[in-house]
Amino acid sequence: MALQQIVEETVAGLGYELVEIERSAGGLLRITIDNPWQAGVDRFEIPFVTVEDCEKVNRQLMFALEVDGVEYRRLEVSSPGIDRPLKNESDLARFEGELIDITLKAPLGEAASGLVNATRKKFRGTLEKAEVGEGWQIVWSEAPEPKPGARVSKNRPLVPLQALSFELDELREARLAPVVDFKGRKSKTDIGEK
Repeated sequence: MALQQIVEETVAGLGYELVEIERSAGGLLRITIDNPWQAGVDRFEIPFVTVEDCEKVNRQLMFALEVDGVEYRRLEVSSPGIDRPLKNESDLARFEGELIDITLKAPLGEAASGLVNATRKKFRGTLEKAEVGEGWQIVWSEAPEPKPGARVSKNRPLVPLQALSFELDELREARLAPVVDFKGRKSKTDIGEK
C-alpha cells in the first residue's frame, strides 16, 4: 500500500484531516493533521489540534507504518500552525476572507495589468470567491501600512484595491499569512464575536 493511502486512512480513522506529508533527508517523516471542517460551520468553532491529538495519531501511525513495512527513522506529527498550507478547494472555502500568501507557477506575463509587474509570482491579500466564474481571487492594496502611532490624514488619497483571479492548478503554493498581534488579548467585540 502507498504511504499516502496508509497515512490518510489512519488519520481519517481517528477523526482528523490529513493536511500534508513531508519526507526529508535523514529519514524524517513529518505528518501534519487538522480537525475536519464542514461547509457552513464557522472555522472558529473548530477546536485546535492539541499535543494529545498529535500523540494519539503518532502512536497509531507507528503501528500502521510498521505493519506495511514503511521505512523511516523518525516520525513527527504536528498541527498545521499559523502558516497552514492550502492544498484543495475545501481549504480555500474554509479560509475564505482570510489573509493568504500565494505563489503562482508562472509569472503573470501578458495578463498583467499596468499596475502589477508582469514577472511577479508572489502575492499577499484577502482570499475571496471570484466575482466571475468558478475560481478564486486574492484582493490586495499596494498602499504602505502606516507606522504604529503615526497620524494618518483623513485627506490621504485612497489607493485602489487590486484583484487577481486564479484556479487551484495555477498555484505552486498557497498558505495562510502568518500574522501575529503582540498587543495582547482583545475583547470579544474587537474580534467580531458576540
